Amino acid sequence: MRVATCRCESLKAECTGEPILISVCHCLECKRRTGSAFSVQARFLAENVNVIGTFHTFARTADSERSLTYRFCPSCGSTVAYQIDILPDFVAIPLGAFGDTELPAPAYSSYERRKRPWVNIEGTGVKHHD
Repeated sequence: MRVATCRCESLKAECTGEPILISVCHCLECKRRTGSAFSVQARFLAENVNVIGTFHTFARTADSERSLTYRFCPSCGSTVAYQIDILPDFVAIPLGAFGDTELPAPAYSSYERRKRPWVNIEGTGVKHHD
């Protein structure tokens, strides 16, 4: 089991099994959510994720017309889990929420047209998508 937490550790996501996909996203909304040049997330089967603690939700529509719902800590504001409407069987967990837990390298990099020129996503078999 891997446990992801918010910064104040009052909201947790317990994840069993291996992630289905680890991906990087360079879209503007992910940059805003993380405060970084990109986001990295691990997707798990929803049935393998148990979110524990009080959370608030924030829903938005992406430029792809997909709806996303984020679960975040009301105390520290950290996003601990989110789902995309067209993938209801999966939950994405921001990689940083796992702390130093070892996870595989990203296999997919999306919105590369918005990637900062100094960012280089490497790894065996990384699929790049504009």
